[in-house]
Amino acid sequence: MPRLVLPTVRVHRSYLAAWDELEPGDERWMGAYSFTEEQLSRAQIATPEGFAHLVAELKAQADPFRARLPHLVPMTSLWFVEHDEWLGRLSIRHELTPQLHELGGHIGYVVRPSARRKGYATQMLEQSLPYAAKLGIDPALVTCDEDNVASRKVIEACGGEFDDNRHGKLRYWVATRTT
Repeated sequence: MPRLVLPTVRVHRSYLAAWDELEPGDERWMGAYSFTEEQLSRAQIATPEGFAHLVAELKAQADPFRARLPHLVPMTSLWFVEHDEWLGRLSIRHELTPQLHELGGHIGYVVRPSARRKGYATQMLEQSLPYAAKLGIDPALVTCDEDNVASRKVIEACGGEFDDNRHGKLRYWVATRTT
């Protein structure tokens, strides 16, 4: 059964295969928001050393004391894997800037194109809720584009309570603790 894990070099081959499934310009969905194009390219992560650097950097983003640009917040990156197969990624932002409160939320996720429509996004969001609770996030804000019916269904299946629509983003609050 697939599960969320911290980024690992074990999935190097399948991560690259997932990258190759993306449309040009969609690389940001691989979860490396704070990287510049010079820091994160397909060529750079193709080597074992480059990929190990990516994994280390993604793990370091969770450090609340790490220096970062003002618009970035501490973030835990988790990868959804089954054996050595990279299926998707999920990010938990530890806090919200005003922009994240409006449009981004605490939790963001993506499933690689070849693994979509198999219920993985729902599993990912469900599995992420205890992580968010351990970070003191309850409830978690999760958003999706208003025309993204699949993501809306995922959030609602995980108990998301609709708040409102802001600038084309549907905003939901999802309890992270069960009482």
